[in-house]
Amino acid sequence: MEIMYLCSQILLMKYKRILLKLSGESLMGNDGYGINYGAVSHFASEIRSAVEAGVQVGVVIGGGNIFRGVSGASKGFDRRQGDYMGMLATIINSMALQGVLEEMNVKVKVLTSLEIEGMTEKIFFKNAERYLNEGTVVIFGGGTGNPFFTTDSGAALRAVEIRADLLLKGTRVDGVYTADPEKDKTATKYERISFTEAYEKRLKIMDLTAFTICKDNNMPIYVYDANGKGNLLKVLNGESIGTLCYNE
Repeated sequence: MEIMYLCSQILLMKYKRILLKLSGESLMGNDGYGINYGAVSHFASEIRSAVEAGVQVGVVIGGGNIFRGVSGASKGFDRRQGDYMGMLATIINSMALQGVLEEMNVKVKVLTSLEIEGMTEKIFFKNAERYLNEGTVVIFGGGTGNPFFTTDSGAALRAVEIRADLLLKGTRVDGVYTADPEKDKTATKYERISFTEAYEKRLKIMDLTAFTICKDNNMPIYVYDANGKGNLLKVLNGESIGTLCYNE
């Protein structure tokens, strides 16, 4: 019965290969700082369900739960140095997710822009694609490897590099709204919106560099609530639970 269920799920999947972008803050859970094991386990379970359904999964995680270069600069740190510190924070988060996925018997590799010998492997798109084709989850750490670029930009870059079918941005909000729904109760949600319209309305989907990379390379972005149990599989099944941003 379990084999039949998995086969039916594979047939239902709308996307074959995805890049999932998670914020570092999402790993905090309710702790307010650092890494919460329960929060990491939730995302690991979501990823495992996608893998079991036959979807190839790449992941990029921010580092804001540990250190963010921009905020560090506002406190006196050199922005360049701060950004490299933030890159290391993303690698810590990547290794945390790797550890929990391995506990769940999911094959996983951490590839980083800043190679740490013995712990991670240098990012090269051909290796990443090979691992994905083998059914291995690939976690990309270290952002782009350069200061002044966000992990949003890193996610857009990796999504294009691996030729993903979709870039998913997991947030705590269930899509893109006309205004911040946590501040404006009259805000309404978009189910679909073009890159052009989103830009003209100045909607904050991803930073401008990431947004431009996706637009220029025809990489659709799907924004959804990543905290809801089973939501990743719902998106992959084609259910409309968030907002799709696309080229017209």
